[in-house]
Amino acid sequence: MISLLRHVKEVVKPRACVICQHRLAPTEHAVCTTCNRHLPRTHYAVEARDNPVCRLFWKQVPIERGASWVVYAAHAPISKAIYALKYRHQAAIGQRLGELMATELKAEGFFEGIDFIVPVPLTRGRCRERGYNQSLLIAEGIAHVTSIAIDEHILTRLHYKGSQTQQTIERRRENVKGAFQLHHPERVRGHHVLLIDDVITTGSTMLACAKELARAGEVTISVLSLGYAGR
Repeated sequence: MISLLRHVKEVVKPRACVICQHRLAPTEHAVCTTCNRHLPRTHYAVEARDNPVCRLFWKQVPIERGASWVVYAAHAPISKAIYALKYRHQAAIGQRLGELMATELKAEGFFEGIDFIVPVPLTRGRCRERGYNQSLLIAEGIAHVTSIAIDEHILTRLHYKGSQTQQTIERRRENVKGAFQLHHPERVRGHHVLLIDDVITTGSTMLACAKELARAGEVTISVLSLGYAGR
């Protein structure tokens, strides 16, 4: 019966790839196989301790490893998927992209030794406005593949000063200064934590989160995002 209902739904309202808008096959979710194959991988996980993402944190906060899955650019195919996730209420995209990313990076050993995942938080108001935290959805996709637990209550975001998109690196860092608060540092101390966000550009948001986590002491921090839009 469930299979029949799913078939009827596919006929009435066929699912489409969020990137190319072509109809998805029954085994495809959110992104079709062709679009997935052509996404520009960064391959940063191969050198997870020395790559452009890691270098954003050097001399700021020690991180164990860092990576982004694909290269992000305005109007590029992956930007369509992330835009739909963040602004068109297509929450299912987040988990699916997280699963796709985790499946590939797991083969590189990127998740070895990580104790739990911390998604970059949104303010309560921002989360209500969007309906969800996209970083949490990505984290859920990763957790589904890796079986690593998520702790979304370790960090909270205290304020949001608008989009960072057109800001200078100095302005970005100023905007997120004091924006995050660590809770229950004893749950972090002595563990390896993986920070998750959707896109890294200058690393300002992730860096602010990492600095707050580091206050717990004796914590190992790694970082990961879907996209890297470094300049």
